[in-house]
Amino acid sequence: MIFSPKNLQAQRTDSSSSRAVRSLRKQLPELLSLVDADGRPNINALTEILRDFNAMKLNMKFFGYELAKTLAAALPPLPAGGPFTFDIESKASTQADLEANWTRHWSSELGVAHVLHRKIWELAYVLQVIWQTGNMQPGRRGLGFGCGEEPLPSYLASKGCAVTATDLAPSDERAANWVASEEHGNPDRTYRPEFLDRATFDALVDFRYVDMTAVPDDLRDYDFCWSICAFEHLGSIEAGINFIDKAVDVLKPGGVSIHTTEFNFMNDDVTIDNWPTVLFQRRHFEEMARRLKAKGCAVAPLNYDVGSKPLDKFIDIAPYAYDWTFDQADKWRDGANHIKLTADGIPVTCFGIIATKQ
Repeated sequence: MIFSPKNLQAQRTDSSSSRAVRSLRKQLPELLSLVDADGRPNINALTEILRDFNAMKLNMKFFGYELAKTLAAALPPLPAGGPFTFDIESKASTQADLEANWTRHWSSELGVAHVLHRKIWELAYVLQVIWQTGNMQPGRRGLGFGCGEEPLPSYLASKGCAVTATDLAPSDERAANWVASEEHGNPDRTYRPEFLDRATFDALVDFRYVDMTAVPDDLRDYDFCWSICAFEHLGSIEAGINFIDKAVDVLKPGGVSIHTTEFNFMNDDVTIDNWPTVLFQRRHFEEMARRLKAKGCAVAPLNYDVGSKPLDKFIDIAPYAYDWTFDQADKWRDGANHIKLTADGIPVTCFGIIATKQ
């Protein structure tokens, strides 16, 4: 390096900036604390602005939750005659979908309360496509990726489908959080006795540990495959796109692939990548569709409409239910329903993409 007065000045500036940052980091905890060392209110310009911030967040959250409960309670009785058809699209979750008979039918089938929550939409969306494409019947074979404790393997087996349910091996460090939160899949957790007896389950459902970034070549000739909010956890956006591209390889001709994930619907420039949870944008779904079509697959039309009803405009924020205290969760968890939320500060909702192997 050539030393000059300009270089020396730059070094001094960098050193001064570093000291300022270190000093600020030391002062911030004191500035942000609600009380001082003696338990008295910590009065400064920063706490004057921020001290009510958490209460404001909770106020906003719970008005949104009450709205979701009120809207769900006002729905008319579900008519007989389901399942009900819908326009098969690759699409975002919306309030209109959750108020529609097709989603409400699948909540009834699964024996869960129909609440206006995006996770209900995901379960209903996958089941709807499996049923509407003629695959919910005896003799059909399905492969579920990242199943965790979801009810779909048992429910589909109760309809006569042979199912391979998969999840990441518990020894894989990427599975640590799912194992710790008891959301990780295994044969016993996959079985749901409310749908079928254990003997029928064991005859129709097999469980395997599978890395979604390296799907074994022996998993082939399925009539359908699915995943629910799983491929955003593969470490990067590119890994997720690659999974969608390769997932159709497990299908026989005419087989259908249905996957849901996180949709960064408000920001086409900035998103989260190279992280445990990545957020896909329109351009990424377009790239998935391009690659699938290049392989000769048919992709259901991409519909990015995120809805315009009241709950479509409610974007939930942290703290979410899994971060609440025990008392909060005990009293409030059942009402914590939303269609949209922020992930690392970015508004997201669910998006499903459907492809048919030709």
